[in-house]
Amino acid sequence: MSESGQSRVELAHRELGSTGLSVTEVCIGTSPIANMAGLYGYEVGEERAIETVLAVFDSPFNFLDTSNGYGANGESEVRIGKAIARVGGLPDGFVLATKVDPDPATRDYSGARVRRSIEESLERLGLERFDLLQLHDPEQISFEEGTAAGGPLEALVALKEEGLVDNIGVAGGPVGLLQQYIDTGVFDVVLSHNRLTLLDRSAESLFASARERGMGVMNAAPYGGGMLAKGPEAQPKYAYGARDDRITEAAIAMRDACGRFGVPLAAAALQFSTRHPLVHSTVVGVSAPERVQQTLDYLAVAIPDELWAELADLTPSKDLWLD
Repeated sequence: MSESGQSRVELAHRELGSTGLSVTEVCIGTSPIANMAGLYGYEVGEERAIETVLAVFDSPFNFLDTSNGYGANGESEVRIGKAIARVGGLPDGFVLATKVDPDPATRDYSGARVRRSIEESLERLGLERFDLLQLHDPEQISFEEGTAAGGPLEALVALKEEGLVDNIGVAGGPVGLLQQYIDTGVFDVVLSHNRLTLLDRSAESLFASARERGMGVMNAAPYGGGMLAKGPEAQPKYAYGARDDRITEAAIAMRDACGRFGVPLAAAALQFSTRHPLVHSTVVGVSAPERVQQTLDYLAVAIPDELWAELADLTPSKDLWLD
């Protein structure tokens, strides 16, 4: 046990594509600590958020993902910055990735806004540069706007050339749009959420394309926004929205199958992603210190091949997947 009471678990470290970054198979996501009650349905106080980040620093995980736009006035970054200050700086070997976001008031997503976004993030986090900076939710603007002269893509490339960031990525949802961005050939990493889970396989073609290019692949939201962690009755929404009843029925059948093997559904959902050959790191959001240890516990669960086969048979049909 560490001083914090966490058991030490050996995690797989993987090279994140061609970035030169060695990261753990799980990346801790920090949108839940930004106190976004409207999205998650609960409040997260500042001290709890800081203690959560400190628990991550004291764990085997070496990868943290945040964003300029998580919470009012960048609350996630503010809280992470306070945790970093408490330990006297980002721990050695730790990778912290953030994302640029449009202006929260005007929704401006120009190249100039991208520069302001990174400046805000550096100040909040108390850092001088980033290993990885990602274009967040590009679906908020058209691809033409994103790639136009003076737009966010041009600004990201310039920030990399200037040495403020070592690697740039694109992080969002829609598979087709993300494919357009990686086809530009300028990105080092791609992140998609909710589209490679026990219930959905729509990101596989995107991730395969990225791997062929030597890019890093991050798969976020393996629990589908909570359905595969809290259970389909407690969280009937998938990917933060209402879905076809057949998605819920599949989740219930999967939970029952896991129960017959004594395996938590959340453990199977997490390991489905971590064992997937296209994924370098799986982004899992946590909102309390004990969730860090719980994630480690899920990774340690032994899951028999018979259960994996049964879960594969229960996968919803392609017409129910996200785009």
